[in-house]
Amino acid sequence: MQVSVETTQGLERRVTITVPADKVESEVKNRLQRLAKTQRIDGFRPGKVPVSVIKKRYGAAVRGEVAQEVMQQNFYQAVVQEKLNPAGTPQIEDQKDTDSGDFQFTAVFEVYPEVKIEGLESIKIEKPTAEVTDADLDNMIETLRKQHGKFEAVERAAEDKDQVVMDFEGSIDGEVFEGGKAEDFKLVLGSGNMIPGFEDGIIGLSAGDEKEINVTFPEEYHAENLKGKAAVFKINVKSVEAQVLPEIDADFVKLFGIADGGIEELKAEVRQNMQRELKQALTQKVKENVISGLIDTIGLEVPKALVEQEISALKQQALQRFGNGNQNLPELPNELFQDQAARRVKTGLLLSEIVRSSEIKVDEDKVKETIENLASAYESPEEVVEYYNSNKEMLTNIQNVVMEEQAVDFVLEQAQVETVAKSFDEIMNKHA
Repeated sequence: MQVSVETTQGLERRVTITVPADKVESEVKNRLQRLAKTQRIDGFRPGKVPVSVIKKRYGAAVRGEVAQEVMQQNFYQAVVQEKLNPAGTPQIEDQKDTDSGDFQFTAVFEVYPEVKIEGLESIKIEKPTAEVTDADLDNMIETLRKQHGKFEAVERAAEDKDQVVMDFEGSIDGEVFEGGKAEDFKLVLGSGNMIPGFEDGIIGLSAGDEKEINVTFPEEYHAENLKGKAAVFKINVKSVEAQVLPEIDADFVKLFGIADGGIEELKAEVRQNMQRELKQALTQKVKENVISGLIDTIGLEVPKALVEQEISALKQQALQRFGNGNQNLPELPNELFQDQAARRVKTGLLLSEIVRSSEIKVDEDKVKETIENLASAYESPEEVVEYYNSNKEMLTNIQNVVMEEQAVDFVLEQAQVETVAKSFDEIMNKHA
């Protein structure tokens, strides 16, 4: 076998492999001879079919089958010999027999980039810290009250935070458009669920009022036929409802499965949940800051094949979130996921190399602690712990998470870290 390697551009390699003719021909001959013993052809006794007849009938198919196997075997041997690390499936080109009769083919593929972890001491990383204060706890209790509040009809004009029940019909240039009509539609004012200007036009209306609202669909609106279009909505308000919050009493506490201990027991449980979620959010923010620092410091070209694989995975996840395989969903453009996919590929390559080069081994104590923290959010934590420990795939996932956290900790030990105090809301509010 002869191998020549050409670097075409970036991470792409063009490998031409030449296999001696006798290696291919001997295998084709052996298979044709075996077929001659098993094939039934009219005019010949079983097992007595001449090889020449078999070759005429099956020769091309057998040769194609042998060629595929030869390419697969020799490609693997070639990348090992040349110390190449392919990323993605190779594209096979130019299958042919040379003038000397040898079999030659070309494989085009990308290789994994060489990752060098250096310059960690120059990375500047912000490490946020936060605590759950009494005020944060009070706000959370108030949020829980709102989640269990009920809307009741009031005899006044609609205000922010009220729920309005209405019929509406939208039109563009006098024509009602698809999806622009609804009856008994419930809208909480201030929720931001409608296009800009719609909710503002409802405030101040009372039950029985009718009004026309002029709005313009945003240029980035999901429906192509409505982007940037001016529309008129005819509104008929049927009722205005204000939210009535439950009192913080024994009945309220029982809503959360607490029979004894009253409000103090509820507060203790809520604080514990807030602290757990805060810890997870802080860990994630530090990880994001570390990864951003790594990507900015260590220039890294990533294989297109890996990015495309990641885009496919992200699109599948998005489809599952939007409709779990709903066939009516539009095809999502790759560009929507390009940056996120490239970042995920870079993250994987960088963290993997840190683990490898630093010889980081998974901390089983941290694995145990992570599982216990996850389990604490459930009614029967011990059952959840047992589930993780008995499920090899789930346990491996947790071990990988812990390994990534250990790699992040390794970078933090080398980098320039600035601790910054933040509030609970600043950490937990994704828009902050």
